Amino acid sequence: MSDFSPIDLALSDPRHPFHLEHMAMALDEAHAAADEDEVPVGCVIISLERGMIARAHNQREMLKDPTAHAEMIAITQGSASLQSWRLENCILYVTLEPCPMCAGGIVLARIPMVVYGCTDPKAGACDTLYQITSDSRLNHRCQVVGGVLADRCSAILSDFFAAKRRLGKG
Repeated sequence: MSDFSPIDLALSDPRHPFHLEHMAMALDEAHAAADEDEVPVGCVIISLERGMIARAHNQREMLKDPTAHAEMIAITQGSASLQSWRLENCILYVTLEPCPMCAGGIVLARIPMVVYGCTDPKAGACDTLYQITSDSRLNHRCQVVGGVLADRCSAILSDFFAAKRRLGKG
């Protein structure tokens, strides 16, 4: 089922203080994205041995790159930090449920746990539309915990798009 270790049960609760602390860090990144007029999604990767190894937010507009999602940038940073493409014994925190591209990157990076804030009804690929991260046909699966600080994660997105609509840009 999961490639994650003995801490599964303790960390399966979305109210776990460890999750709340790190999702707050991902929310800081989402706010940085909003300040740059990027869709406000933030991500951090925590190594259970080394602490935070990556921190990123969406940069598609700035980089003119459709793949510049917070998770993809954080995976690249985390791999550089660990000097390995395998991000084993890490937890990825992201404010919005990963899309298919990011879920695929998570699987390829061997990340054992993904924790997200709010669901993505248009592109969610961990629970909502697809279950890429837990698909038994793939060679790696990861534990998924959703709903961590979901109200705050959802609010930053709603506020961002409401402001866009008010300005006629949405």
